[in-house]
Amino acid sequence: MTEYVILVDSDDNAIGTEEKVKCHLPDGRLHRAFTALLFDKGGRLALARRDPQKMLWPGCWDGTFASHPRESETYVSSGQRRMPEEVGISGTLEYLHKFEYHVPYKDVGSENEICGTLVGVTDAELKSIPGEIDEIRWVTPDELLSGMRSDPGIYCPWMLIALRLFGRSNAAVLEGRANILSAWTDTINDALDEAIACHLPPDKWRIIDERQH
Repeated sequence: MTEYVILVDSDDNAIGTEEKVKCHLPDGRLHRAFTALLFDKGGRLALARRDPQKMLWPGCWDGTFASHPRESETYVSSGQRRMPEEVGISGTLEYLHKFEYHVPYKDVGSENEICGTLVGVTDAELKSIPGEIDEIRWVTPDELLSGMRSDPGIYCPWMLIALRLFGRSNAAVLEGRANILSAWTDTINDALDEAIACHLPPDKWRIIDERQH
């Protein structure tokens, strides 16, 4: 069954649809996506290793899960629909921010997306779903910091950008989840900048300032 994604302009206005695979080729068009980051009550982040059969960044460490909204969905509703399909649980997600980025993967394809960042808190046991996620592990900021310094290329660029922009996110969500998210807002920014630069230059990603829209 052919899957379609939402094509957008640089302000995230929908302008049509296109086949998902075509949008991830080297010349793929700008489209809408989301990345979801789940934390436990101790403030650890669930990282997911992408299935080795994935077209882009196979076997690399991602945020908890990522996908694409359908035409009738918001970022949050699409994330909550995908959560059971990706990590085997249901739950509530909150919207933080969105960003645009464009990064190639070898000569195979690219990501050219406006990506909404979602967060949630859970103590439920996450499950690796075959075809999507190969492994899940929980990390502290210090553990991710160590991993990025050791081998930054094994972390997906959109997850790194999402974390880097935490400090410029929805203030109400950050304040409401300060006991969990505060350790992630500025303590690892320098390492995130270095890791992102391994994938794409600074002019290929930006936060979308929704106050101007």
